[in-house]
Amino acid sequence: MNYLEDFEEDFTKPLLLGYLRRDLLVADSQVANLERQMAQFARVEGFSMGFTYVEEQAGWPMAFEALIESVNRYRASAIVVPHLLHLTALDGSFDAKDTFERATGARVLMLEG
Repeated sequence: MNYLEDFEEDFTKPLLLGYLRRDLLVADSQVANLERQMAQFARVEGFSMGFTYVEEQAGWPMAFEALIESVNRYRASAIVVPHLLHLTALDGSFDAKDTFERATGARVLMLEG
């Protein structure tokens, strides 16, 4: 089942991309659940939901690099993460949100406060 069937791409709305780290989740089913939550979040907050980048393994952050490239290429106005830990786990920095926002110009939004 494609859970994004109810979501139409709307180029008049700002683009929101998702990012999460699989190694911070307990079960594979959480990935699909979080992707649904991110899509719903986008709709409620007035965004057009784009792709969600999933970092499958600890180590070299290939999905994160692809996220940054997409933010820059498509001029995404924001990204959404389940929790700030998904960004800080990259380098252990407590200012990962601010660093990302300064480097890309995109806001970092969280599903959980």
